[in-house]
Amino acid sequence: MTDPSAIQPSELDQLPDRDPEETAEWQASLDAVTEAAGPHRAAYLMRRTLERAEGAGLALPKLLETDYVNTIPTSAEPSIDGDEEMERKITAWNRWNAAAMVTRGSKHGVGGHIATFASAAWLYETGFNHFFKGKEGDGSGDQLYIQGHASPGIYARAFLDGRLNEAQLDNFRQEAGGNGLPSYPHPRRLPWLWEFPTVSMGLGPLSAIYQARFNRYLTNRGIKDVSASHVWAFLGDGEMDEPESTAALALASREGLDNLTYVINCNLQRLDGPVRANFRVVQELEAQFRGAGWNVIKIMWGNAWDELFQLDTTGALVRRLREVPDAQFQTYATRDAAYIREHFFGAEPALVELAKLLSDDKISECFHLSRGGHEARKVYAAYRAALTHKGAPTVILAQTVKGFTLGKGFESKNANHQMKKLSVDEFKDMRDLLGLPIPDSDFVDGQVPYGHPGADSPEVRYLQERRAALGGPAPARRTQPLAPLPAPAEKAFASFDKGSGTQSVATTMAFVRLVKDLVRDKESGKRWVPIVPDEARTFGMESLFPSLGIYSPKGQTYEPVDRDQLMYYKEAKDGQILNEGITEAGSMADFIAASTSYATHGEAMIPFYIFYSMFGWQRTADQMWQLGDQLGRGFLVGATAGRTTLTGEGLQHADGHSPVIAATNPAALSYDPAFAYEVAAIVKEGLRRMYGEAAEGEDQNVFYYLTVYNEPMPQPAKPSGIDEGIIKGLYRFNTAETAGVSPAANAARIQLLGSGTAIHWTLKAQRLLAEEWGVAADVWSATSWTELRRDALEADEAILRGEERTPFVRKALEGAQGPVLAVSDYMRQVPDQIAQWVEQDYSSLGADGFGLSDTRDAARRHFGIDAESIVVAALARLAARGEVPASAVKEARAKYGL
Repeated sequence: MTDPSAIQPSELDQLPDRDPEETAEWQASLDAVTEAAGPHRAAYLMRRTLERAEGAGLALPKLLETDYVNTIPTSAEPSIDGDEEMERKITAWNRWNAAAMVTRGSKHGVGGHIATFASAAWLYETGFNHFFKGKEGDGSGDQLYIQGHASPGIYARAFLDGRLNEAQLDNFRQEAGGNGLPSYPHPRRLPWLWEFPTVSMGLGPLSAIYQARFNRYLTNRGIKDVSASHVWAFLGDGEMDEPESTAALALASREGLDNLTYVINCNLQRLDGPVRANFRVVQELEAQFRGAGWNVIKIMWGNAWDELFQLDTTGALVRRLREVPDAQFQTYATRDAAYIREHFFGAEPALVELAKLLSDDKISECFHLSRGGHEARKVYAAYRAALTHKGAPTVILAQTVKGFTLGKGFESKNANHQMKKLSVDEFKDMRDLLGLPIPDSDFVDGQVPYGHPGADSPEVRYLQERRAALGGPAPARRTQPLAPLPAPAEKAFASFDKGSGTQSVATTMAFVRLVKDLVRDKESGKRWVPIVPDEARTFGMESLFPSLGIYSPKGQTYEPVDRDQLMYYKEAKDGQILNEGITEAGSMADFIAASTSYATHGEAMIPFYIFYSMFGWQRTADQMWQLGDQLGRGFLVGATAGRTTLTGEGLQHADGHSPVIAATNPAALSYDPAFAYEVAAIVKEGLRRMYGEAAEGEDQNVFYYLTVYNEPMPQPAKPSGIDEGIIKGLYRFNTAETAGVSPAANAARIQLLGSGTAIHWTLKAQRLLAEEWGVAADVWSATSWTELRRDALEADEAILRGEERTPFVRKALEGAQGPVLAVSDYMRQVPDQIAQWVEQDYSSLGADGFGLSDTRDAARRHFGIDAESIVVAALARLAARGEVPASAVKEARAKYGL
């Protein structure tokens, strides 16, 4: 027995002990139980005591793990409000058609996944029949994040419901003809059905948290009351390996998002084998979620286990369940009763005695099939408990068998994720197991038939009645057009047209000033959603704190240290700014939720997410694809852009390639504006295109990426007649003559194309060429190399259709004399996007390679993109054409120290 005096003070709570004698009695009681009844009994009493304390709300550390049993005992399960037998039949039809669709598709080589839905069928069916609110009732309905690999089951249910037909099922994964079904949840491919793309694993759970949080944001800001909406995220236990899956768990509990439920299908298998072969993933996940402050509900065992637990008078069964690793459980699911008697029950004498009371059939039933996730009552009880729990999000850990009902060739097999078809005989066995009235005569020429009880059958009527009571079909995405948002007052944009005079202004600050004016607009101002990952002061946005407020569901429960300052740190329950801390992934999830609010909630919001450009596309490009798939709209702003503009920050901060990555995303309209008036013009056009009156054939489901710089420069006045060029990507800013640096009339001439901050070095090079080398240079502002390229590609496609169309870049440069030299603060691949469509001799300069720490001038000289380097490159192009002496190049190199 442990002597209390032997415990070191460092091991004790530092609170003063007001009654040491009472404390010693409690400790002695525990020691006595341990000595008399053994450590298992002592541990049992402590766990029950801690559970009682937790239930009473005492301020004690929570248990991170509970026993490997159901959280809700069978005796506490509520009755299902519905016809359980009818729901069993519906689930059987869905299982069959999901497997049939994938098997039929495999004959065309397109494959698909069967085993995931087979394990999760009841997790979905119970929700569809009793919990998931549709969009035809009051409010916005629920938001469903469907596990990507379970999509065949969702298609099967839509087929039973009459929303899909056999021809569409036969076009699963065959989309090129225009009538196919996408492999996974892809809103861009099937916008009337899917709301959220989820199969890029990890992004679904992250987005679900921020969607639930954004729902609260809309409600608290008075935009729309969506408090009745619930977010359901269906995930795999293997998916939880992705860091994004658990990245925001603390946020969800910190903000009390009880409008969110995770349902994790714990079939213990990922793509290649066991999730935690030597451990127990359910216990690991429970500890992780409980530690983060979530409500955890485990549905582990089916009713067949009730008899075993009742016979377990010593606790040996529960202890054994807690110690067996997951991979061994998978083995039990495939072995006979004799093996299980030896390897499971043979672990200790009490279990041997328990096994003597069980038949082989009973052992096989329990270990092969009886999992909590396969029983509607247990799933129903868990969902009901999740919805009634308040103050924290809920995770449901549902144990299932991967490949359930697909036969012994599938169930619990390591390879079942890649197994894409069943044989005819396996289908017949499945039919008999499910009790489906599909005769052998329906299997024609070895083809597996689809099954349907009939449009007026009791099953279909029941399904449709349940969905009608819950607000209509699900999943579903609203696609009806919204009224265009009124355009902001013109003066917000026009204020940039006159330039800044002698004042130097960075384009980052110009953008922030523009937004400050736009959020004041009486009509659309409240719809702006500023998003920033803890860098607002870097971008000069701190002035927005007191005027807009930083969103916090708790408001401001403290007095900020800078309260006596004009731009103090103000948090508010109805705050407009989402300041997410150091999480680009969380900020992107915010952006996705806000950018798709027009469909999710019928409320158009205008998010802008401003970030270090290096940490946008490079770090979260997968989420940008998710954004494009989800048909999001808004402004991504890559601030402190360029490889040489962010002084001294070094290699991992120097962005020389974000426009390259952005160019790969068809939904991203990428711009690299040089001047403040260009920023204003692009934002104005973006608001019109995404939120205003769209032109015929114009896709509104795009988002804008703007790169802006932190290098203060004088901002020129806007020339006339350039609006089309700004939007399409290129316009002539000046000529040698209009710039006042014109040399002799017969001077050699070159066209200098610059984008972003590089326009300033280009303008300096224009002066040097004229004053020191007698060369005339015209300067062009290339606001978007990517949009120029896309326009040219469309022109090429038009030619294939027999239409004549000239690319805009070729028309813009038509008649321009001399070679073209393109310059940017990015790698040469960015301006080289347009090379093949430029008729003039074309070359480029860029910042290829890794970034480095130094001054701007030194970095630009290093990469060969400063004004002097541009001059040398221009002379070299002209010398190659015989328009300036070859010696001029060598002379210039020496003059400028190159």
